[in-house]
Amino acid sequence: MQFNVSQLLREPIGSRRVYQVDEPFQPDPAAAQSVRLSGPVELLRIDRGVLARAEFVSQGAAECARCLRPVSFPVALAIEDEFVPSVDPVTGAALPAPDEPGVFSIDAQHILDLTEPVRQAWQLAQPMAPLCREDCPGLCPQCGADRATGACTCPTEPVDARWAALAGLRQRNGATNETAKEE
Repeated sequence: MQFNVSQLLREPIGSRRVYQVDEPFQPDPAAAQSVRLSGPVELLRIDRGVLARAEFVSQGAAECARCLRPVSFPVALAIEDEFVPSVDPVTGAALPAPDEPGVFSIDAQHILDLTEPVRQAWQLAQPMAPLCREDCPGLCPQCGADRATGACTCPTEPVDARWAALAGLRQRNGATNETAKEE
């Protein structure tokens, strides 16, 4: 997602360009998998450079955190980042780097590259624990059987002796609550 902004940098503050993007994007450079991003990109000339705004939609893929089945989910990215030129668009002279961190640069050929801001937004938009469905029972911790396809034959876990007193209290409270309901 690269845009040549040499002409935009020569225009007055407030000038803008709007582009419609629909192209593949590789969220992880180490992985060969890519996704398709689509949505509008607005480039607005500001006093220090260009303000890039984008709203992309895509489809993410992961494994369910409980049963490890493939999961597909919608991803919406909202990007608003400032880009400053590294060279003057009129004279070609090198400009000083910005003092504050987090500001992206427009390269010497006046190319504004949205790849890094989009990659960062993509990482933030991913769910921490994607689920195939809200009530996914997951895998049995002992045998690894998928509990969604049926119950496994593993014995129930024995109660830790340190918690046995609480288990007894729970049983007594259950009996007390049943007696109270009957009265």
